[in-house]
Amino acid sequence: MATVDSSDTSTTREVEEQLATIRDGVVEFYGEDELRGRLAEGLAGGRPLRVKLGMDPSSPDLHLGHTVVLQKLKRFQELGHTPIFLIGDFTARIGDPSGKKKTRPALGADEVRENARTYVDQVAKILDVERAEVRFNSEWMDTMSPTDFVRLCSQQTVARLLERDDFARRYAAGEPISVHEFLYPFVQAYDSVALEADVELGGTDQTFNLLMGREVQRAYGQPPQAVLTHPLLVGTDGHEKMSKSLGNSIGITDAPEEIFGKVMSISDELMLDFVAILSGGEWAELEAEVKVVRAGGGDPMALKQALGAAIVERVAGAAAARTAREHFRATVQKGQLPDKIPESSLALGDADDLGLLEIIEAAGLTGSRGEARRLISQGAVSLDGSKVSEATLRLGAGSYLLKVGKRRYAKITIGA
Repeated sequence: MATVDSSDTSTTREVEEQLATIRDGVVEFYGEDELRGRLAEGLAGGRPLRVKLGMDPSSPDLHLGHTVVLQKLKRFQELGHTPIFLIGDFTARIGDPSGKKKTRPALGADEVRENARTYVDQVAKILDVERAEVRFNSEWMDTMSPTDFVRLCSQQTVARLLERDDFARRYAAGEPISVHEFLYPFVQAYDSVALEADVELGGTDQTFNLLMGREVQRAYGQPPQAVLTHPLLVGTDGHEKMSKSLGNSIGITDAPEEIFGKVMSISDELMLDFVAILSGGEWAELEAEVKVVRAGGGDPMALKQALGAAIVERVAGAAAARTAREHFRATVQKGQLPDKIPESSLALGDADDLGLLEIIEAAGLTGSRGEARRLISQGAVSLDGSKVSEATLRLGAGSYLLKVGKRRYAKITIGA
């Protein structure tokens, strides 16, 4: 009678348990059968998977949309695998064309370097970076010879590149596609070769680039990586993908009160999607409550507050979450002023007064005068408790209390 090797049975069970965790929240899982075998061999031989997540420092701040894949990278780390956070300081100089309707401006090396400076600290809010590989793709791309780069680009045809939805749409519409944009998928794919990646993570808008990595790895004699695509997080406007450039993002370095307040401003329907996409296997109670709310029961407002607190706790800690929640209750629900209001002093100079738009921008209440003008037109700006209706308003010497939106306050002193 044949005997069953208990160690083989145990490994098989662990493989399937890990694959279930890996599948959680994923839109598409390419190469699952290949990864199953590689995972079994790795568990038996003590070799963890090498899991790659790349982000270009095209802006200095990460937002909640970035945390979707960061959470999955964290889960791989918790399973005992090697997370690789790749900062695309070389690819940022090309500009990722994914989903773009026109050529994306390439960034200069100094701008990329400045943006990348704080990335590791921001990622550390989610991932244990002390137990992760943090790499820059300039390590290998800056030293690649022209001959090697030509070899890399020879792995695909122009016809294959035009299969990409965004390239195909722009080509059909007669919109220009710069040659350097075609290079981006090649470089991202070669990153997987340089890192010998077993798995690569990304959003659904990255599918073409991620699959290109599988093809290029084969061409360089490596087994192809598995690819996991994840849903894109819609921004606070409820329509477009979360993006700082669209003004609909929630930054993970935003003040906790600001994060909580922005979460409270989203629609109930978007709130339910936020829970599903951002949970990352950590918010079982919230996910259960989502099912109740979708069925027409529960308390959507209580769920939204719990979501806001969970997000703040994830990026800033439990104490910050409690403070942010109380701040919202006091300033928005009860109409009280915050305990601490930023103060700004502005000089009149040779003028008799200052324009309100200039004051709002100088106090840091908006990013631009254009945004301040828009908020005034929406009735979202008040001066000493009264709504402002005229963007042309000017203020002379004195002290004023400005409120912009629901949460931004400033005490302004204007002097000679």
